Amino acid sequence: MDHLTDLNNMYLFAKVVEHGGFTAAATALGLQTSKLSRRVGALEAELGVRLLNRNSRSVSLTDTGRVFYQ
Repeated sequence: MDHLTDLNNMYLFAKVVEHGGFTAAATALGLQTSKLSRRVGALEAELGVRLLNRNSRSVSLTDTGRVFYQ
Protein backbone atom coordinates (compact mmCIF):
# COMPACT_ATOMS: atom_id res chain seq x y z
CA MET A 1 0.00 0.00 0.00
CA ASP A 2 1.31 3.47 -0.90
CA HIS A 3 1.99 5.96 1.86
CA LEU A 4 -0.91 8.39 2.24
CA THR A 5 -0.20 11.97 3.23
CA ASP A 6 -1.77 12.88 6.55
CA LEU A 7 -4.58 15.18 5.46
CA ASN A 8 -4.59 16.75 8.92
CA ASN A 9 -1.10 18.10 8.22
CA MET A 10 -2.39 19.72 5.04
CA TYR A 11 -5.26 21.25 7.00
CA LEU A 12 -2.86 22.56 9.65
CA PHE A 13 -0.59 24.05 6.98
CA ALA A 14 -3.62 25.86 5.49
CA LYS A 15 -4.55 27.23 8.92
CA VAL A 16 -1.04 28.60 9.45
CA VAL A 17 -1.32 30.39 6.10
CA GLU A 18 -4.83 31.69 6.81
CA HIS A 19 -3.91 32.98 10.28
CA GLY A 20 -0.61 34.45 9.14
CA GLY A 21 1.60 32.44 11.48
CA PHE A 22 2.04 29.55 13.82
CA THR A 23 1.10 31.33 17.04
CA ALA A 24 -2.19 32.71 15.77
CA ALA A 25 -3.12 29.41 14.13
CA ALA A 26 -2.20 27.42 17.24
CA THR A 27 -4.33 29.70 19.40
CA ALA A 28 -7.30 29.41 17.03
CA LEU A 29 -6.96 25.62 16.88
CA GLY A 30 -6.27 25.12 20.58
CA LEU A 31 -2.90 23.48 19.88
CA GLN A 32 0.61 24.07 21.13
CA THR A 33 2.67 26.12 18.71
CA SER A 34 5.49 23.57 18.83
CA LYS A 35 3.16 20.71 17.91
CA LEU A 36 1.74 22.70 15.00
CA SER A 37 5.23 23.52 13.77
CA ARG A 38 6.25 19.84 13.94
CA ARG A 39 3.19 18.76 11.95
CA VAL A 40 3.85 21.31 9.20
CA GLY A 41 7.51 20.30 9.24
CA ALA A 42 6.46 16.67 8.80
CA LEU A 43 4.37 17.65 5.77
CA GLU A 44 7.34 19.50 4.27
CA ALA A 45 9.61 16.52 4.92
CA GLU A 46 7.16 14.12 3.33
CA LEU A 47 6.77 16.31 0.25
CA GLY A 48 10.49 17.05 0.12
CA VAL A 49 9.94 20.79 -0.27
CA ARG A 50 9.94 23.89 1.89
CA LEU A 51 6.44 25.39 2.03
CA LEU A 52 7.07 28.20 4.50
CA ASN A 53 9.91 30.60 5.15
CA ARG A 54 10.27 30.99 8.89
CA ASN A 55 12.16 33.45 11.01
CA SER A 56 11.76 34.63 14.57
CA ARG A 57 9.22 37.31 13.64
CA SER A 58 7.29 36.11 10.63
CA VAL A 59 6.19 33.30 8.37
CA SER A 60 5.79 33.64 4.62
CA LEU A 61 4.96 31.25 1.83
CA THR A 62 7.63 30.01 -0.53
CA ASP A 63 6.70 29.95 -4.21
CA THR A 64 6.08 26.21 -3.85
CA GLY A 65 4.03 26.81 -0.70
CA ARG A 66 1.87 29.35 -2.53
CA VAL A 67 1.09 26.86 -5.30
CA PHE A 68 0.47 24.06 -2.81
CA TYR A 69 -1.88 26.25 -0.76
CA GLN A 70 -3.92 27.22 -3.81
